[in-house]
Amino acid sequence: MQLAIIGEGGHSKVIKDLIVLDGNYTIAAILDDKYTELKEIEGIRYGPVSSAGEMVQCATDLKWIVAIGNNEVRKSIVDRLGLSSDSYISLIHPASVVSPSASIGRGTVVMANAVVQAEAAIGEHVIVNTGAIIEHDNCIDDYVHIAPRATLTGTVSIREGAMIGAGATVIPGKSIGEWAVVGAGSTVIRDIPAMCTAVGSPAKWTMFAQKS
Repeated sequence: MQLAIIGEGGHSKVIKDLIVLDGNYTIAAILDDKYTELKEIEGIRYGPVSSAGEMVQCATDLKWIVAIGNNEVRKSIVDRLGLSSDSYISLIHPASVVSPSASIGRGTVVMANAVVQAEAAIGEHVIVNTGAIIEHDNCIDDYVHIAPRATLTGTVSIREGAMIGAGATVIPGKSIGEWAVVGAGSTVIRDIPAMCTAVGSPAKWTMFAQKS
């Protein structure tokens, strides 16, 4: 299957390794706005993100993955592309453990040594990064990033766009609001409202200014 990658930064390098390891996909294109025009090198097309429209018209069987770690940027690109949900694929590393009763949305990536337990529900364009643990009955909305070795214990709810930092822990039954940020190594023992940054052990939160 032909696959187009959006983004060519650090996160994209990990995605490319995962694709090669999977063996079911051939990288047809890498689009990033550092390129100014569409060109082909050794069978792969490189160009700006705006080239996506042209590529969709030329190859209807092409699948897509947005390989950008920043949640806001990832969402803005998905909105900008305007592709149907089934245009995207999910990538699951063979060294991860995913329960057969868990659900994984399109455009989501599950990295090496991550664990997704029973009846966890993960939305679209989510990053479950290296060694992250998502326990049973978690509900994770679209555009969330669970950083390396973060642990979400049972029945945790993570709303759209939230970022859970590396090594952070969320105790059972807690909720993290939309676009909130939990700092690396923090321990969350109470609900975190939307649009907040929470740091420390136990984590304390402060509001951050919304962008106009």
